[in-house]
Amino acid sequence: MRSPHAHARIGAVRAPREAPGLVAVLTSDELDGRARPLPIQLPHRAEGAAEPHPLLATGEVRYAGQPVAAVLAETRPLAEDAAELVEVEYEPLEPVVDARASEHELMRWEGGGGDIDAAFAAADLVVRGSYALPRLVAAPMETRGAIASYDGERDLLTFWCSAQDTHRQLAGLIHVLERPAESIRVLVPDVGGAFGSKGVLAPEGGVVAVAAMVLGRPVKWAEDRLENFLAAYQGRGVEADVELALTGEGRMLGIRAHIYADLGGYLMPTTAIPPHTTAMLMCGCYDISSADVRVSGRRTNKVPTGPYRGAGRPEAAYFVERVVDDAARELGVDPVELRRRNLISEFPHRTPLGWTYDSGDYELCLDEAVRLVEPEREAGDELLSGTGVAMYVERSGGLAESADVALEPDGRILIRSSTSPHGQGHDTTFAQIAAEGLGVELDDVALQFGDSAAVPSGAGTFASRSVAMGGSAVALAVEKLRNECARVAARLLEVPEEDLSWGPAGFSAGGRTLPLRAIAAAGSALKASARFESDLVFASGAYAAVVEIEPATGRLRVRRIAAVDDAGTLVNPLLAEGQVIGGVAQGLGECLTEEATYDEHGQPTSASFADYSLLTAAEMPPVATAFVESPSPLNPLGAKGIGEAGAIGTPAAVANAVADALGGRGVDPPFTEEKLREVLT
Repeated sequence: MRSPHAHARIGAVRAPREAPGLVAVLTSDELDGRARPLPIQLPHRAEGAAEPHPLLATGEVRYAGQPVAAVLAETRPLAEDAAELVEVEYEPLEPVVDARASEHELMRWEGGGGDIDAAFAAADLVVRGSYALPRLVAAPMETRGAIASYDGERDLLTFWCSAQDTHRQLAGLIHVLERPAESIRVLVPDVGGAFGSKGVLAPEGGVVAVAAMVLGRPVKWAEDRLENFLAAYQGRGVEADVELALTGEGRMLGIRAHIYADLGGYLMPTTAIPPHTTAMLMCGCYDISSADVRVSGRRTNKVPTGPYRGAGRPEAAYFVERVVDDAARELGVDPVELRRRNLISEFPHRTPLGWTYDSGDYELCLDEAVRLVEPEREAGDELLSGTGVAMYVERSGGLAESADVALEPDGRILIRSSTSPHGQGHDTTFAQIAAEGLGVELDDVALQFGDSAAVPSGAGTFASRSVAMGGSAVALAVEKLRNECARVAARLLEVPEEDLSWGPAGFSAGGRTLPLRAIAAAGSALKASARFESDLVFASGAYAAVVEIEPATGRLRVRRIAAVDDAGTLVNPLLAEGQVIGGVAQGLGECLTEEATYDEHGQPTSASFADYSLLTAAEMPPVATAFVESPSPLNPLGAKGIGEAGAIGTPAAVANAVADALGGRGVDPPFTEEKLREVLT
């Protein structure tokens, strides 16, 4: 039973005593002493309010759709009927829907470096702009869901869920239930999409776990599409006031920004992460010596925000690249040339905001994007055409991942990884790493993910980190296993280990070769484990777009996208390109149709696919892709991130192309016909 109000105090909650199939009704009273609110994660040097999301509303509700009571029945239809019988006394309160107007901060952060005052004092030109990206709905094919079962004799809670990994779900349950890790088993099977929205434990998932323990029987929850629109955390919803200081020749001296983030009614575990990432990337690809950035994460009466594909990186690219294009117009120079004059060229490079970029070739990415974006034809006289470019930096990696690798008796290789795939292709990529390292066929490699009782510990699948971190753990474990195999091979071949040579066929010495299958057949149970951790790695790229606008209607057509990405060493270029194409599609959706909107009462006005329109194949333009490989020195594969690249570079490139078509008049996405018509009239 979800709140119909965006903001209200809660009085009495009266549950029905009887209803067909009714098993139980849980409110915050039943959860008291059994469960805590969700945890809060704050980035380095961020301040946050102690306002975590409760599992069920306590005292007040802060967004329409917030869970108030959990109604359990024998079937979902019977539970829906019984939920309508729950009576709640509400005292409606005035909602806040504008983040800038909100007087309540849920988080704040300030950072910078260099002499910002001197930079602006020395500037010949200061360009100012205000830019915004709308709230977005992740809209995975499979909505959120969970099943919990409790074995009282073993005191074991088993929790199946549609999620991005086991580890963050397990950590959430440990916190919420205050139970030891060994008393909880989390299983994440194949998942129908996530895009960030299934990263941490959902409040409803915590309720399912409590309900299973209270009732002593399995409990299932699966939301419908309306609930997903109402209550799954959303992405973006960020505005920024940006100032860029430059010399008369176009040298960037310093950047100031005040970022306003619409965080919704509560802090979910990772709500504070995307705005912090935005702030830390506000120097972009440019050699800017001074920066001063502030983040104000405001409370509004909307569903909380959290990571959504890109999670702060598209916002930073959008804000920085928009102001760079505005500066080019004011200076009267080509926007590509202005970028070239300021690109970072020496690595590692530490920005004034505190992150160190490990590697890159930003100019080559830019050159490739410009080359690839040449339009197929010129626009007709009746159309306005524009071309836009945008650079980006993507932070990925960090934290630790683990892998266990075993040589099975039949000669196959079994890998247990701490990461979990949900469409990225871990099975193929990790199998390639193992097959190359051990000289076996891909079919000889099996992988296991998603069971906290079987896989090693790690951080999980998010932030474009799987190959750099999880893949590196696999590579290191494979190397250890090969060394173990060498020890056995030396014994079987009766030669010193240093006399062995390794090749695709196996270990060789004295004219004899021993393949891995022979080592396995010798009865040697060989295993190896590795844990890999590194500093952040930084992917990068350049995107370009060609657009046409029909002045009479405001109709926008994206004619072409060029996507050039540097994800370091690519293990599987085909999978990398697939990630780019998918990210471009989501970035274009943000540009053309997608926006989670609310009225002045805090009621969602886009809570179904009838009002929230996803991009279709008909709107997808040709996408020319290319890769630049600047290996990272921070991991054995030289890998960086690629999973979010398309969603990062596309919005800024399209926005700059739209501004170019409009003669420099900037508009924020989505670029609807109504919005563009208003600018043109």
